[in-house]
Amino acid sequence: MFLEVLSPGKTYFSGDIKLIKVPGSGGSFEVMNNHAPIVSTLEQGIIKVEVDENTIKSFNISGGVIQVVANKITLLAETVAEA
Repeated sequence: MFLEVLSPGKTYFSGDIKLIKVPGSGGSFEVMNNHAPIVSTLEQGIIKVEVDENTIKSFNISGGVIQVVANKITLLAETVAEA
């Protein structure tokens, strides 16, 4: 899967991943390979990105939107900080 984590004017992450966990507005959820297409709003919280078996990146977001289509994930947030 390919992930982009964006805020206005900056790309915080862009690359291939295995898994992402996000704080959805209706509860947290995970996106894995071949996930069904989805658009969801996100709450303030921490997203965890499993890049590979040995690398996990965490970002604190202020809320936002995630879109998943054909193994491409776009996450838009007003503010992003590495956690």
